[in-house]
Parts: sequence; C-alpha cells; structure tokens
Amino acid sequence: MTTIDKLTPDQLERSSNMLKAIAHPMRIAILSHLEDGKKLTVTEIHQLLDIEQSTTSHHLGILKDKGVLASRRDGKNTYYYLRHQSLSHVVECVSKCSIIEE
Repeated sequence: MTTIDKLTPDQLERSSNMLKAIAHPMRIAILSHLEDGKKLTVTEIHQLLDIEQSTTSHHLGILKDKGVLASRRDGKNTYYYLRHQSLSHVVECVSKCSIIEE
C-alpha cells in the first residue's frame, strides 16, 4: 500500500483532483453503477439514475477529464468504466462512513 509521504507533489495533485471530481452525489451514484468492471453507455446511466442525458454527459465528462473514468467506443456507443477498479473502494468507504450510528 502506498503511503501519502511516498507520493510526489504531482501525484498528490492528481489524487486531489480525482477526489474533487468524485465529490458530488450524482457522480458517486455513477461510480456505484460502474463497480465490478461494468461498462455502461450514457443512455444506460441516465436511465439508471433517472436524470437528463445532458446532465449525465456533463458529469461523465468531468469524471473522465479528471482521470476517474475511461471510455471505449463501440460502433455508435461509447462505454464508460472506472479507469482504476480500486476507485470502487472509495465509493465503498464513503458509503460506510456516511452511515450514522447512534
């Protein structure tokens, strides 16, 4: 496991930008649908989340731009997927940490 003190300033900057990109409820929801190696199109994601296709495209663009997602074109469809499967651990961690225990 890599520790923070072993990361270069450039790696820390990229990591910070990825976390900022993820830090939105819709984007967390998108990532949760792309866990376990799933690849989905914009249409599939917008239907799963019940949001506008343009909104979905906007969020996917941000996630892709910051290195969270990658895409692959197949015919007329573009499939989005997690660039690094370990990012699904971030979603899992955030989900567990958001549970309010009394």
